[in-house]
Amino acid sequence: MSSTTTLFASSSSSSSSSHPLPPQLLNSWRPYSPNHQNAAFSSSHCNNRATTLKLLSLSSKTTWKNCRTLAALPFDLSPPPIDHDLLDTVATEGAEVSEDGIVETFGNDDEALEAVHTGVVVVDLSHFGRIRVSGDDRIQFLHNQTTANFECLHDGQGCDTVFVTPTARTIDIAHAWIMKNAVNLVVSPVTCQSITEMLKKYIFFTDKVEIQDITKQTCFFVLVGPKSNQLIEDLNLSGLVGQPYGTHQHFSVNGMPITVGVGNVISEEGFSLLMSPAAAGSVWKTLLSQGAISMGSNAWEKLRVLQGRPAPQKELTNEYNVLEAGLWNSISLSKGCYKGQETISRLITYDGVKQRLWGISLSAAAEPGSPIMVGGKKVGKLTSCVPGKMGSQGHVGLGYIKRQAASKGDTVIIGDSVTGTVIEVPYIARQNPPSKSTNS
Repeated sequence: MSSTTTLFASSSSSSSSSHPLPPQLLNSWRPYSPNHQNAAFSSSHCNNRATTLKLLSLSSKTTWKNCRTLAALPFDLSPPPIDHDLLDTVATEGAEVSEDGIVETFGNDDEALEAVHTGVVVVDLSHFGRIRVSGDDRIQFLHNQTTANFECLHDGQGCDTVFVTPTARTIDIAHAWIMKNAVNLVVSPVTCQSITEMLKKYIFFTDKVEIQDITKQTCFFVLVGPKSNQLIEDLNLSGLVGQPYGTHQHFSVNGMPITVGVGNVISEEGFSLLMSPAAAGSVWKTLLSQGAISMGSNAWEKLRVLQGRPAPQKELTNEYNVLEAGLWNSISLSKGCYKGQETISRLITYDGVKQRLWGISLSAAAEPGSPIMVGGKKVGKLTSCVPGKMGSQGHVGLGYIKRQAASKGDTVIIGDSVTGTVIEVPYIARQNPPSKSTNS
């Protein structure tokens, strides 16, 4: 078979059933062309079940050519749902999949967590929510509804932004990509529906804004670990290495669109990949063939706590405001009026932040919601708890503690008897208060 063979064929093609998928499936990654007739997003293909797209095997040698930095290009990630075999692909690797289609574990949680520090892991976060905001007024709309300054961003850039209540209480952190025709937001699976409904509620009749939940129409992977850069370079995508957080580029992988971005929802290091479901299986296999270790959602939750990334219904609730959560890098003080701004400005002006989120090294497991005690007095509340590093008898948690009650290195008591030590966690430690003189 020629190495230039197309990736798609109809189900009636004899070759589609006679060639198994090789470990390295992607033939080439090319800059996305808006004039290219994309089979993956063709409604005639998607709507005709008799011509359901099937993946063909390609050359066993993966090549990555002609990938380069692109200026803003039209990029529409809103196709109809496409049948795909990602879950079948991961099932062959021993993945345990929940009834909701979430990959829980590959039976290698300790190995995957170790690879976060020594190699590179790939995580399927397709169950996370993805919201597409389009229309001529989309930038101004998101600028007014969230904490980040969208007006200073351009096509191909990205940022984290926080959805808050009018009193600056936390709802969720969104990872945003600014594209030519839309802004794509990645949010928690537990908030996607409510945020979508909330955004639609705030659209005035004169606003040119459209909100679409594209979670089921796309797949989303992240790469985490010190060897992420090397993997990206090996795939001939070195133009992304060293770029600012949120920078992203569009490519066409054998006719299927994929966006690769710098950073991910848990770290400024690593990468994110957004793609058509039809491409997911082949992309996954290629990343594994390049040395990535697969990680399930169980290990991902443990990594989230170890990293200190706050999550909805745990650290992000109506009990805590965005400054107590320490999400300084997602907040702009220089932009105009937005939801929650008055409260945020007042808290900063009058130094009104009374508690903050910390990591806590625990001597044993403790129930989230347990009080945090110092000197017999309640000074905070535990919000998350997971087992510690491999071989450790301890646990690691996150919790809010009153500012004057304890700080890094201090001992606290969780509940009745669990001893804890207050620690810095990477996600919170790298947050910096915004400057009034910048447009950040």
